[in-house]
Amino acid sequence: MTVAAPLGGQERSGSGDDSESAGVPAGQSGVRRSSAIGVLVAGVLGLAAAATLTVEKIEILIDPSYIPSCSLNPVLSCGSVMTTPQASVFGFPNSLLGIIAFTVVLVTGVLTVARVDLPRWYWAALAVGTGLGVVFVHWLIFQSLYRIGALCPYCMVVWAVTVPLLVIVASIALRADTGTGVAGAIYQWRWSLVALWFTAVLLMILVRFWNYWSTLV
Repeated sequence: MTVAAPLGGQERSGSGDDSESAGVPAGQSGVRRSSAIGVLVAGVLGLAAAATLTVEKIEILIDPSYIPSCSLNPVLSCGSVMTTPQASVFGFPNSLLGIIAFTVVLVTGVLTVARVDLPRWYWAALAVGTGLGVVFVHWLIFQSLYRIGALCPYCMVVWAVTVPLLVIVASIALRADTGTGVAGAIYQWRWSLVALWFTAVLLMILVRFWNYWSTLV
């Protein structure tokens, strides 16, 4: 079954298109409402976590004996992470990068929820930037688990929002190229892959710190 488009005489399949532009009224942004809200939520959570980390870092610089609010036990200990070289890879706290990056994401989310139609090149650039962020996050995950030996809860919030954010932003940037082939298959299974990623990270955390977790039961 096909439905005639209101302009140009083009036709569109009525078989339940799952792409970003599906079901969006003419003249409005080609981004789904759910995706727009997802970008906004990621921006809020990421910016809140990065800002809190920055404040905690400043407190440590002022008073080296200060115990951060997210230092809960020997494993979940922001203080153990924030005082390492890995926490300032570029010579300043990593959280400052997070503040800049998630401010951009937050503003993007606000504009998108407000139905401001951002150009495709902008989404492509944001997807590339988020992809670099995902690479950095995985390096930090490795460092936290196997070099530092502690976890920063606020950092983990950033981990948790960055990967889904990449999926959302990439889906928007590539919305015209996700119909068939490998890209289409990845698009259809994108949230299953995200769930698999979360499961893998949780299992790595469980195994790495099992000696501590086992004392709690």
